[in-house]
Amino acid sequence: MTGMERTEIRLAGSGGQGLILGMQILFRALGLEGKRAAQSQSYEPTSRGGYCYSDLILASDPSDYPLVTGLDMIAALSQVGIDRSLPFIKPGALVIVDERLVETPPTGPFNLHVLPLSQRAAAIGSPRIANIIALGAMAKLSGVCGKDSLETAVCLETPPKFAELNIAAVKEGFAIERLAPAG
Repeated sequence: MTGMERTEIRLAGSGGQGLILGMQILFRALGLEGKRAAQSQSYEPTSRGGYCYSDLILASDPSDYPLVTGLDMIAALSQVGIDRSLPFIKPGALVIVDERLVETPPTGPFNLHVLPLSQRAAAIGSPRIANIIALGAMAKLSGVCGKDSLETAVCLETPPKFAELNIAAVKEGFAIERLAPAG
């Protein structure tokens, strides 16, 4: 956090994309760095495919309102994820969208990065790790947490048999931002 009292972060997309797990990993990484955060989530009552998001509020002192009022950063892994979150995005916010799953990237006064999250996830070995790649890209682009903390959190929050794949996803996320920002 660079001098900000409160930073609001969202992972958004469709059910089944690991968005809640992703935010639990970021929450753990921030805790490992001694930062104060509150995490919440919401999903539609469909098992897969419905709108889903998980939010995290990072604050320098105890937050009296732990829900999002204006997003400072968002990673969206589906069109519905970005469309339903758009009204909450602050000017100047970091906005990351998947180039394949978000056919119509948003336009606005924010820092947009259209990245091949799902494509890189499939190339590494599983389409299910796009959420972790998105976290790595968000951490790299925003500086919200370090790579080591994120890797440690991944190991603490995911099954050991997937540790290697998830660590590769974090590394890919930190490398993927080499692409130029959109717009």
